[in-house]
Amino acid sequence: MRLRKNIEFYMSDQIKSQDLEMQHLTNGQFKVDIYFLKSLCDIALIRTCISEPLFKSQSAGEFANHLDSSIDCKRLENVDEIQSKLLKGEVIIQFDSQVWVLQAANTINNTPAETSIETSLQGPSLALAENMTASINLIRQRYSSSGLLVMEKSIGKISETKLSILYDQEHVNNRVLQKLLQQLSHVNADIVQSIGQLDALISTKKIRLFPTMLITERPDRIALNLATGKIIILMEGTPFALIAPAVFFDFMSAMDDVYQPYLISKSLVLMRYIALLLSIILPALYVAIVSYNPEIFRIQLTVSIAGTRAAVPYPSFIEVFIMLFLFEALVEASIRLPKAIGPTATTVGGLILGQAAQQAGLISSIMIIVTSSVAISNFVIPVNAMSFAIRFLKYPLVLLAMFFGITGVIAGAYCILLYLANLKCFGEPYFRIFTREHSPTGYKEGDIA
Repeated sequence: MRLRKNIEFYMSDQIKSQDLEMQHLTNGQFKVDIYFLKSLCDIALIRTCISEPLFKSQSAGEFANHLDSSIDCKRLENVDEIQSKLLKGEVIIQFDSQVWVLQAANTINNTPAETSIETSLQGPSLALAENMTASINLIRQRYSSSGLLVMEKSIGKISETKLSILYDQEHVNNRVLQKLLQQLSHVNADIVQSIGQLDALISTKKIRLFPTMLITERPDRIALNLATGKIIILMEGTPFALIAPAVFFDFMSAMDDVYQPYLISKSLVLMRYIALLLSIILPALYVAIVSYNPEIFRIQLTVSIAGTRAAVPYPSFIEVFIMLFLFEALVEASIRLPKAIGPTATTVGGLILGQAAQQAGLISSIMIIVTSSVAISNFVIPVNAMSFAIRFLKYPLVLLAMFFGITGVIAGAYCILLYLANLKCFGEPYFRIFTREHSPTGYKEGDIA
């Protein structure tokens, strides 16, 4: 009786929410008190695991044996843990001077959906689920190795978001694993709700141009990375996973490369690198050649470009900045607008705006070609995080081209390469290709990530 009063006092003092349920059940022989948050718990499971066995039990000892033998139920030794248990969707069971906790969280988001970010042409189409247990189930179906280990942690002072760290103990780099766990232990945040936020929190460099960890929604990509010794972080409530460590070339590979013939997949990767260079360098080259170094082209092409710019009233770099800004605005609009009107609004807006600006003499025809080429090339990059980084890199090169022409573009590209060569991810070099000939998947490291 004293324990019951202490628990009720603790409940009323610590938890004042109106969705807190305190029920006192009896079968005529003994009483059982249960406490739970009805917004978090599965009422049917509570009825099955508590109410029905209670009315079938002939004695308190029989009911206690039932609770002890239940997989989802265990004794609670520390009463101070009651609040945290309740907030995680667990049921507090108190009778006969003992306290048990029942795992009865009501999981709503445990159904995997189809991939929406990393679309698939020939491979599996199921993505990870927001429920972490369902995501681990999908991964284990594709990676049925006894070496696959799951380590559980929580992060966030208020949210206490659950994390699962997956790795193959036979292939993982223990130095990278320890460094990752150390970075996770140093995270000091109240609320952590997404994998992208976690990526920013555990990164050693807060100001960085390129993503150093790979975010994915595909279980098949995760299985391949586990086989190459990489570490996977899953988070409860988000259908994405974080892969570490990653290298630059991982962001240029798509999962469909694995399902294509060798020559075709390598040709696609080569096309992406060409598109990457065009997306970064083309606007800066336009400014440099038009303003400083027109002698690079043949005289016929130089005269043709000069003719298209005859009516434009300002220098080429202003023209470039105007078009790049409008392109970035269209991309952001297509992301933020509702799906029903987003594609139509941005397509019509881009076509009408570009044509009207060219006819008014505000921009040249060649600038429209350059902007369209940059936009298409940027969308060829298969991983969105890298695509966003490449979108930013154009502007420093354009600024250098404004002042130094071709020399500035070459110097800027060289500085980017030096920055990449100096970048590391958990102590591993970022700007390199793995060359190990044999791996558990049959592919070289660097072919896919």
